[in-house]
Amino acid sequence: MVLDQVGIALGPLLAGAGVVGPAIGFGAQSLVADYLSGLLVMIEDQYGVGDFVDLGEAVGEVEQVGLRLTHVRDLNGGLWHIPNGEILRVRNDSQEWARAVPDVPVTYDADLHRVYRVLEETGRTLSEDPGYADLLLEEVSVWGVQVLDADGVTVRVAVRTVPLQQWGVTRELRRRVKEALDEAAIAIPYTRAVWMRGDAQDAGFAPG
Repeated sequence: MVLDQVGIALGPLLAGAGVVGPAIGFGAQSLVADYLSGLLVMIEDQYGVGDFVDLGEAVGEVEQVGLRLTHVRDLNGGLWHIPNGEILRVRNDSQEWARAVPDVPVTYDADLHRVYRVLEETGRTLSEDPGYADLLLEEVSVWGVQVLDADGVTVRVAVRTVPLQQWGVTRELRRRVKEALDEAAIAIPYTRAVWMRGDAQDAGFAPG
């Protein structure tokens, strides 16, 4: 009303506002989604600073959680800045408990009952080791045969651990299993790649 009284034409201004307003609103949709998603992350406690998470392409330790962005340091030291609205799913390896699940390959001529006994004894010695007893939440168990292929037989071992300690426990368990199998003269297939294969976290990111 004031502008009209001083002789400024309102028609062009209103027309411009009618065009600019929806454009700004459409462009702000992603920004609003980021803030709402960030608020839900904090309310639901999906992850926090120091947690090890898998957000898709970004896998690593959470360094900062904001309303708009989550900052994740990956295995190679790169820092990811991820808009919260683009995070569709989260795997958090730091909540409540984790599980070490090493696969043990043996040749077809190995006596599986003997293999099971060796693995159970190895798990028992790990549980009794003062350096690892506090990291394990249960006894090491042999889950049995998982794969039969051209190279041999894969037997799976598993144990629940304290969060973020599963990788260190897995590495130590593999080392002890290798030594125990050698001592028992149980052969590991030479061409078998699964013994050396592991996900990115198991490659050495986590302490232990």
